[in-house]
Amino acid sequence: MQYQNNPTMNQQQSPNMPPMMNHGGHEMFDSHEILAGLINVLDQYQIFDQYIQDQELKQILQHQHSFIADIYNLCVEAFSTGKDPSHRTQAYEMQQSNDVVYGIQPSQPKKPNQSVSEVNEQGISGHMLGLIKSTASLLAMTSLEITNPVLRRVVAASVPNFIEMGYEIFLYQNKRRYYQVPQLAQQDMQQMLRGFAPSSMQPQSYNPNKPLM
Repeated sequence: MQYQNNPTMNQQQSPNMPPMMNHGGHEMFDSHEILAGLINVLDQYQIFDQYIQDQELKQILQHQHSFIADIYNLCVEAFSTGKDPSHRTQAYEMQQSNDVVYGIQPSQPKKPNQSVSEVNEQGISGHMLGLIKSTASLLAMTSLEITNPVLRRVVAASVPNFIEMGYEIFLYQNKRRYYQVPQLAQQDMQQMLRGFAPSSMQPQSYNPNKPLM
C-alpha cells in the first residue's frame, strides 16, 4: 500500500508547513478517537486472554492482538510525523476455513453471567467480535474525513483487515454453534434471488484526464 501523496491530488498547503502539522481540526479529534479505540481493543484482549481455555480461540486472540498492535504503531507514526511509517500495512491472514454452518439447533437461552466464574469462550468471542466490528466501523467512517493523505491511507488500508478479523471470529463462533445462521425457506430464497435484473446501460470507459464538467 502506497501512502505518499498522489501527484494528481490538488493539495493546497503552505510550503513551509511541516508534515506533522498537515491535519485538520476535526481530523485531530478523529485521530485521537481511533488511537484510543485501538488501545481499548488491545487492553480488552489482554483481559480476555486470561479467561480463555480453548487453545484455538487463544491463538486467534493472540494473533489478532499482535496484528492490531502493529496497526496502532503505524497509525501513531503517521499521525505524529505526517510521513510514511516504518513499513507498509500488511494483509491479515486468518486461520479459519470459509465453511459456514447454516441452520438453527436448539440451545439454552442466553442470560447475563452471575459471576466471573461463568465467563466462557462463547461470551469472550462475542465480546471480541463486538470490539472488532465497532472498530472497523470507526476506521471506515473516520477515513472519509481525514485530510492528511498518509494517515488517511494507513487508516483506510486497515479497514479490510478488521473485516477479515471479524469474519475469523464469526467462523470460530459458527463452527461451535455460538453464532447460528438461519436461512429462508428455499422457495422464498429463490424468489428473492430473482428479485433484481442487470442494468441495460453500457458502462462508459473511464478517462482520468477528461474534465468532469
